[in-house]
Parts: sequence; structure tokens; C-alpha cells
Amino acid sequence: MLKFIFFIIFMIPASFLMSYWAVVSLLFFCSFLFLVEGYITFVFCNMSYYFGEDSLSYGLILLSFWICCLMLLASSSVYNTNNFLSSFILMNLLLLLFLFLTFCSNSLFMFYFFFESSLIPTFFLILGWGYQPERMQAGVYLLFYTLFASLPLLLSIFNVYYSFDMLNIFLFFSLSPCSFNAYMYIALIFAFLVKMPMFVFHLWLPKAHVEAPVAGSMILAGVLLKLGGYGLLRVFSFLYHVGVKFNFMFIGLSLIGGVLVSLICLRQVDMKSLIAYSSVSHMGIVLAGLMTLSYWGLSGAYTLMIAHGLCSSGMFCLANIAYERLGSRSLLINKGLMNFMPSMCLWWFLLSSANMAAPPTLNLLGEIGLLNSIVSWSWVSMFALSFLSFFSAAYTLYLYSYSQHGKIYSSLYSCNMGYSREYLLLFLHWLPLNLFIMKVDLFFNWL
Repeated sequence: MLKFIFFIIFMIPASFLMSYWAVVSLLFFCSFLFLVEGYITFVFCNMSYYFGEDSLSYGLILLSFWICCLMLLASSSVYNTNNFLSSFILMNLLLLLFLFLTFCSNSLFMFYFFFESSLIPTFFLILGWGYQPERMQAGVYLLFYTLFASLPLLLSIFNVYYSFDMLNIFLFFSLSPCSFNAYMYIALIFAFLVKMPMFVFHLWLPKAHVEAPVAGSMILAGVLLKLGGYGLLRVFSFLYHVGVKFNFMFIGLSLIGGVLVSLICLRQVDMKSLIAYSSVSHMGIVLAGLMTLSYWGLSGAYTLMIAHGLCSSGMFCLANIAYERLGSRSLLINKGLMNFMPSMCLWWFLLSSANMAAPPTLNLLGEIGLLNSIVSWSWVSMFALSFLSFFSAAYTLYLYSYSQHGKIYSSLYSCNMGYSREYLLLFLHWLPLNLFIMKVDLFFNWL
């Protein structure tokens, strides 16, 4: 594990000296190396806890590596215009380093430190390479929502250390449950609920997505939303007994919020805004499954987190490809793309079908696990889940049919094909999404 951290650290000065594509190639090489080494360790040695890596953090570190490589591959506009290119690579590498260290942390305090540190490069990505003047407001929303929720988490971490004289995440299951009350429970999970984001605390996400460059949107949807789910999975090992009493509130709010956000998706005219709101809807069902504290719920949530990271990131890439050609994200202008970019229509279809959990994608596996867990928790939740599933398909079909079909915008005269780089980018999102369904035990044997 240490060699990968040193690799990223030594890449930081190299990013000012090497070419853009050399950095991308080295990062891809590092991610493949991590995939192979981690898989061999997983199969033969049952993972090493020496540097904080277990099968839960392995999948999320791999996702972080993969999405950061694809971010650089997608951001050719920064390369073509030479828009502070070295600083852009620096921000991406710092973000990858902080995410790597977050998922590797044994200590709850170090996890909190790196968890909050990942905000800084994201904030600079939005502020430095965002599209519109409103990016300042979006950055402040992102900063204040997450910082407001993180202070109770810091105080509760100090309280845990004062009570038990230790903060090792892997020893939490041995702590006495009688020491925790409702205040401690809310303080420990509040920051993670905002980060996911739970309905009610979700307003920062669409703003940040709409104003962020494609790299910012990809890392937000791909990895940063998963930090909340990862944090909940870690702290629930010792909040189990308190969670059984209070979790019903969050399950109800998540499911009803998911349905309401799905309805909001159906009236969006901005493509990035629609994909951002769909992330809130998907994270709602992930949160509800997590809160059931069942085996199916935790495994389904973990699976859907990884699947959503790949699928949502790919959808943002598609929206950016259309934006680079047409100069607008409006669905009114992005009509008839099947005529304008016929070769991209297949990728719109493949990633849209993954977004609505069609087989054989990982999304389907995750949603089956989550439906099992939530319905077994309470049969009343079937009503909200049925609406959620229906509207999830409805807004994805709305996005696909509205953007691909119809009369082409009158100011566009020619057909436009994609670049090889863009097809490679979309293929690298789609392949793991459909390939890992062959290896289900990776997602259901980590507990």
C-alpha cells in the first residue's frame, strides 16, 4: 500500500515536468497494478489490515484510481486550451492522494482529517475550471454544507477517544453499546448524511455539479458521494444497537425523498442538473439499505455505490461531450443528437440502461440486494420503492429520448463524430460496470 502512496506523491512534482498524456498513462499503469495486486491478495491472503486495507476499502480505492484516470482522459479541453494545465493535474493528484489516505485510515481521526481534506482540491477544481460566474456560490455551498456537518463529527470523535482511549476503526465492534446515546449517534452520522447527500441536505450537490468542470462532476459523482456511505459502514460497527432504535426515521426520509427527487428530475431542462438529481435519488435508496443494518442491505449498498460511481461518471462524460459540440447543456438545444452524433447514440443507450438498473449491470445486482433488505425490514416500504423504481426508469427514458430523438436544433448543419479518446473513455466506464457482474462474491463477501 505504501508504494502506491509514494507513487502518487512523486507524481506531484513530475506533473510539472512531464507531458499531460504521460501522467495519464502512468496513473492507468498504477491503477492496473493496484487491481492485480489487490485481487491476488484478496484471493490468497484474505487482505492485509496492516495499512488499513480490507475488502471494503479495496473496492473504493480502486474506484478512486479509476475515476481519477478517467477524469484526466475526459478533460482534453483543459489540455487543448492550456488552461493552467500543471495546476489542474496537481489538483487531481492531490485529490487522489487524499481519497487514497481516507480509505486506508485505521484511525477514525485520520479518516476524518483526510475526509475533510478532499474538499479543498474539489473546491479549487470548481472555482478554477468551472464554466460560469455562479461557480463561486456553488463552491461556498459545497464548503459550508459539509463543514457545518463536520464539527459535530469531530466533537464525537473526541468523545469516543475520551471514553475508550482508542480510535482504531477495526476494533470498534468490541466497544460497549451502552455508552452511546441519541446525541452521539446523530453527531457521528450527520456529516456522512450530508456528504451522501441525504434528501433535505442535498441542495449543495446539483449546484456543485452544474458549475463544476467535467472532472469535478466525475469525481463528485464517482467517489466523493461514496465517502458518506463508507463512513456509515465504518461507524455502524459500534452504533448498531442505537441504530436499531433510530434508523427508521432516516429510512422513511430517504425513500420519500428519493421519490420526490425523482419527480424533480422529470422537470429538469439542464442535462447535468438532471443527472445530479438522479444521483440524489440513487443515494437515497443506498442510505435506506444501509440503515436496515442487514447483510443484504450493507452488501447491496456497497455494490450500488461502486456501480453508481461508474455509471453516473459516464453520464456526466456524455453530457460534456454534447456540451463541447453545442455549447449548451439545455435539453431544448440538445435535441436530435441521434442525427448529429449517431455513433454516440449507442453509448447514451448503454449508460442510460445502466442508470435504470437493466441487466447485466452491477446496478441491477445492487438494487436487488437493496430491495430485498428494505422490503424485509418493512413491507410498507414497497409502495415508496415501487414509485422510486418506476420514476427512476421514467426520468432516464426522458433524458435519453428527449436528447436523442426529435428535430435537430436549426443552427447545427453537419454530422459530428466522436474522437477515439471519447470512445475509449466511455468504454472504460461501461466495461467494469458489466464485467464485475461475473464476480459477485467480491461485493457480497466483504462483511
